[in-house]
Order: sequence, then structure tokens, then C-alpha cells
Amino acid sequence: MDDREAEYPIAPPAPLKGRGAVTNLQGRYELDKREAVDDGWLPADEDAVPPSLKTQVFTERARGILTRNTSPDIPFSVSLNPYRGCEHGCIYCFARPTHSYLGLSPGLDFESRIYAKVNAPELLQRELSKKHYTPEPIALGVNTDAYQPVERELRLTRRVIEVLHDHGHPFAAITKSSLIERDIDLLAPMAERGQVMAAITVTTLDAQIARTLEPRAATPARRLRTIRALSEAGIPVGVSIAPVIPFVTEPDLERVMEACAEAGATSASYIVLRLPWEVAPLFKDWLAAHFPQRADRVMARVHDMRGGKDYDSSFGQRMKGEGVWADLLKQRFDQAVKRLGLNPRRHGILDMSHFKKPAAIAAPNPQMDLF
Repeated sequence: MDDREAEYPIAPPAPLKGRGAVTNLQGRYELDKREAVDDGWLPADEDAVPPSLKTQVFTERARGILTRNTSPDIPFSVSLNPYRGCEHGCIYCFARPTHSYLGLSPGLDFESRIYAKVNAPELLQRELSKKHYTPEPIALGVNTDAYQPVERELRLTRRVIEVLHDHGHPFAAITKSSLIERDIDLLAPMAERGQVMAAITVTTLDAQIARTLEPRAATPARRLRTIRALSEAGIPVGVSIAPVIPFVTEPDLERVMEACAEAGATSASYIVLRLPWEVAPLFKDWLAAHFPQRADRVMARVHDMRGGKDYDSSFGQRMKGEGVWADLLKQRFDQAVKRLGLNPRRHGILDMSHFKKPAAIAAPNPQMDLF
């Protein structure tokens, strides 16, 4: 078996329409391994269209809602995610492996079996009311998109923002969805007080690539309109170019920054493709299905920037990579930032002075759950 056969499937599964992952890869915590085998009893139909996969939404009553981190690579220390899993189906999503904790697949399960934390607004209210709570900016929707399709019906993100709005608590939101425009009535007054900023993720301007890469997210053109709408409402908005995928989205880097700056973005950031845990085999299957001629080149460049591996999780390396290609990418980004006048000095500073602690809320009695 040569390197090509070891790295990629010989005959990758046919992609499902509207889905990013092409398989339902087992999570790393499952004890039994399952493998599909063609025993020859069913006739092969090469022209058959794979059946569609319906999204299922499950409710979850979370115990806590704020997640804290001490990573030097991340510009925030507190985050809030109203949902587990994400229907946008971005093949590169670093959060995919979290579905393994639920005994589900980081592949198709991650984008079709969504868990909604229905008590998120109440948990946030309770957290803010704690005696020793100290306000610091909350990053909203970092792990999974807080504005994914199910939010149109459940409105959990809207209710979370209402809590933040009512108590003057600063936050930053990142999304690929135009649904954030729905909440401009809450975001704009907070922006006037310096309490909110938004980032729109734009990986490419190529709608065809985006359709397979991020199948249920807004189109690139629609995201540019969202940047413009937020900017015109007075909300500081930036572009997150995450991830940069060599030979797939990487050639678009400067054009993405130019288009977003023209639409009103005042800041920009980027992250090199990350392939932790199960994301690596899922991404390789996606490459084999959609870009078979580029697959070797893409992974070779990834390995160049990751010390010969699929991924290096070391602090200081995991977001930007290392080596000559990572340095060249940084130079391209820095030059575009300077040319376009992005990333002003005060970017990222939010005003904490308007926070009003809510009245203390009694914690629920767990004994009542027995009745």
C-alpha cells in the first residue's frame, strides 16, 4: 500500500446534498468499531442519489453555561454556546470532536443531531447575579454557531442577548449567518455604549467552494451584505478568515479582506486550518470527494506548517502554524491589513462600566427533580 492509499480512501463515499461530512466516522470514545461491508447481495447503482439526512434537534438542560479558558492563543477567556453541534456543517470545524463526548459521531451526527441548551438564558442570568461575579467580555457562539438555522425557531441566542443587553454586559459574537441582522435592535444601542462587537467568518468568495465547505451557512455574498448591515447600524464588525486552507481558500485571502473592508469591516483575523482528533480523517475524506486532484498538495502544505503532522496543538503554533509557508501567509495578511487600514489600535476594547448586576436568583432545589 503506497502513501496515497494510506492517506485517502480509494473510493470516497458520495457526498450528501447539504452536508459537509461525507461519513459518520465513529467517535474516539466508542468501544466497538463498525464498518460497512458490501456482501454482494444488493445490486450496485452508481447513479443512485444518497438519501437526504434530516436534522434532529434535542433539548438539553445544561448545568452551567459559561466556559472559561486560559489559552494564550485566544483573545477571550469566557465563552457561551447555546447549542451543541452545528447544522452549518463546516467540514473543518474544530468543535466536531466534542460530539464524541455524547457517544455520537463527529461526522454527520455533529451537523444533523443538534442539542439546544433551553435553559441558557436563565443560567446566564443566575451567573451574572452571583455575589462575586466580575464582568468580562463574553464570546458568543465560538464553539458552535449561535445563529445556526434552529435559532430562527428557538431564539435562545436572542434571549441570551436580551439578558446581556438588559444588564449592560459586554460581549462579542462570531457567526457565518445573516440571522444576526435580526438582533440589530439589541446590538446597536449596546454598540453606542461600546459594549458589543461582531465578527463574520468569510473563508472564500467562491460560492461553489463554500457550498461544499460550509453547506448550510450563508453564501459569501450574503455574508458581505451582513457586514454592511451591521456596519451601517454602527456595530463594530470584523472579518474572521478561519480557516485558511492551502490551495482551496488560501488563494482568496487578499480578495476576502478587500471585499469585507469595502463592505464596512474594520478589523480582520485569520486562523490556519486545524485538524484535531477526528477532524483530520473527516477533512481528508472531504478532500478526496471534492478536490481529489488537490488532496496531496493540500495535505503536504498542511504538514509543512504543522511540523510534518496533521496538527500541532501547541500553544503559539496551533492557530498560525510554523515554517516558511506560515511565515509567508502572515506576511500576506499583515500587508493587506496595512494597505486596507484594518485593525485600529482600540479594536477589541469593550466598556465594562455599564454592567448592572441582576437581583440574586435562588438556585433550583435538585430534590424537586424527584417529584
